[in-house]
Amino acid sequence: MLKPCSPQEAYRRVDFDARVAGAGPAELVHLCYEHLVSALGTAVHADIYGDNCLKSRSMTRALTAVTALQMGVAGADGMAVALGQLYEGARRTILDSALDFDADAIGTLRTDFAEIGQALKAG
Repeated sequence: MLKPCSPQEAYRRVDFDARVAGAGPAELVHLCYEHLVSALGTAVHADIYGDNCLKSRSMTRALTAVTALQMGVAGADGMAVALGQLYEGARRTILDSALDFDADAIGTLRTDFAEIGQALKAG
């Protein structure tokens, strides 16, 4: 049986699936960055309002986005190593906040990835 979800969540999933289906490699990276930034923002918002269920779902979504980014890194050159380190650091920050939520660390991570994502789009 399917788990019930809100209409907003259902729309978000359909929108995400449609965007993934029609995306090329660069677009998939942008999509993962957007997904990560959005999930981290929602987690901070949920923490402020004491919605632990939403916070947990959002942190899981953020971890999924980081995992997808990690899986997409190929090669052993300097850029691949740097990206691997960036994504592993993000993963650790998210996992560290799973039990002891650190809104400041998550907010900083969100800001960093938002800025990187904007730079990638502009480039």
